[in-house]
Amino acid sequence: MEEKTIGKKIKAWRAKQNITQDILAKKADMPYTTLAKIESDVIQNPTLSSITKIAEGLGITLNELIS
Repeated sequence: MEEKTIGKKIKAWRAKQNITQDILAKKADMPYTTLAKIESDVIQNPTLSSITKIAEGLGITLNELIS
């Protein structure tokens, strides 16, 4: 079974909450382009800081996002 990438996990959580990349980028206080690159796996190993901001933007814990 293929493990989901962090990008796919972020995209799934974002879809579940029905918010756009632009809205999440603003909530996560990061550039839209950075979020888009993480979601599309262009950036495959984002920093812990970026992942933490995204989790906060989604209103979930870091553990919920990565598990």
